[in-house]
Amino acid sequence: MPEGVSATFWDLIVAEKVADAVALDVGTGSGRIAVALAPRCKRVVGIDREPELIDQARERAESLGLENVEFLVADGDAVDYRAVAGGDAPALVTAHLFLSDRLVERSALALRAGGALVALGFHVDQWKETGRASRFAYDEARMRRLITSAGLTIEHLSVERDVQTFASVEEALAAAIGLQERWKSDGRWFRYIKFLEEGGRTLTRSQLIVKARKSGGA
Repeated sequence: MPEGVSATFWDLIVAEKVADAVALDVGTGSGRIAVALAPRCKRVVGIDREPELIDQARERAESLGLENVEFLVADGDAVDYRAVAGGDAPALVTAHLFLSDRLVERSALALRAGGALVALGFHVDQWKETGRASRFAYDEARMRRLITSAGLTIEHLSVERDVQTFASVEEALAAAIGLQERWKSDGRWFRYIKFLEEGGRTLTRSQLIVKARKSGGA
C-alpha cells in the first residue's frame, strides 16, 4: 500500500481484477498510486495538470524500472479519459485527493462495461473549525446524486474522520501552521483563530471515499 494512503481506499482498488486492462490515475501528483498499481495492470496512465509533478512521477517510475506506466500533463477536469488512455476504455479509474463532478462524469463515459471508479476527496467536515468548507468538498448526499446522475452504481461510500484535540491554543496553532498561508488567502485562518479564542481545541480532517461501477461486463 502506498505510504499515506487510506487503507480503505487502497483495498477498494486492489479488489479489482485488472491484470489484462488499462487503469487511469487522475490527479496522479508524483505518481504514488499509479506506480503501486503498475504490477497489477497491463498498463497504467497517470495524469496531472502540474508538469513538475509529472516529472517527479516519471522519475519515480524510472527508478523502479517500470515500463507499463505512462505519465501525461493533462487536466483531469477537461480531457477525454479514453483519449489520454490511448483510445482504450479503462477498467479502473482512480483519484486520490482529486474529486469533482467532471471526474465522475468523464469516468462514467470512459470506463469499459463493468469498470469501476475509486476516488477519495475532501468531505465537507474537512477543517470544519474554520467555518468554511472547501469548494472541492462533498457530502454523502451530493455524492450519491452525482454518481446516480452519471449512470454509475455505488458500491461503497464512507467517510473517514480524524479529529485532533489539543490541550492549548499553542498546540492547535502548531498543528495548523502548514496551512496558515493558504488559509490566510481565503479568510479561514482568521476564522480558526476565532474558534480557538472562543475555547475550541480541535482540528478535523475528513475524507470521503467512493467506489462506483459502470453496468455491464461479465
